[in-house]
Amino acid sequence: MEALQAFWLYIKDFNLLSVVLRLLLSALAGAAIGVERAAHGRAAGLRTHMAVALGSAMTVMVGLYAIQVMGLDSDPLRISAQVISGLGFLGAGTILLRRGGSQIQGLTTAAGLWTVATIGIAMGIGFYEGALIATLAVTLILSIISRVEFRMNRKRQRMSVYLEITSVDAVKTTVATLKQDFGAIECQVTPPRSGTAPHVGVEALIRMPPKVDIEKKLDKLGKLDNVVFTLQNF
Repeated sequence: MEALQAFWLYIKDFNLLSVVLRLLLSALAGAAIGVERAAHGRAAGLRTHMAVALGSAMTVMVGLYAIQVMGLDSDPLRISAQVISGLGFLGAGTILLRRGGSQIQGLTTAAGLWTVATIGIAMGIGFYEGALIATLAVTLILSIISRVEFRMNRKRQRMSVYLEITSVDAVKTTVATLKQDFGAIECQVTPPRSGTAPHVGVEALIRMPPKVDIEKKLDKLGKLDNVVFTLQNF
């Protein structure tokens, strides 16, 4: 027990082992959150979340290094505050990158990136407990609470879907089919999530009659002419 306490105090201190551990745990925390976003085809996926967490942790440790090793008069928390401010631009990019219409999406990804930055800061300063608990909480929010939210939306009989089609020439036909045959309320053309040219993305808000099988609905959408694949937006 004493050895465990000594080890815990050691990694709380600023040394080579704690630096490695903080960077590693930051990257893993970012990965845990980013993998869920990547699974839903978001612009900010696994690599982005890992990089944000790692960079945030490194920024804090630069401040700690300046104080504890170099003896400089510095405030690591002031540096951390700049990380949070800077994340606002990256978060805004996830919202505005594919949006031009009235439907706003990407807010969850932006909030996730901001939270990942705070987790990286906590990990970088040695607050392992808070960082790990926050990682678990965000992962649960994105994976479980999103489904609860989706079921609430089901009561309003609507479903948000993403379709990737072969080219811009097929957009007009696809949108017309979505509105006529699937009761689409809104359709928004976006860049392809797969990054494959000349594919084009279409996000649609579709009316869902009660007790309709979602998988069958998505399968039917995927069989439309010029559709490469479909995803359900959470």
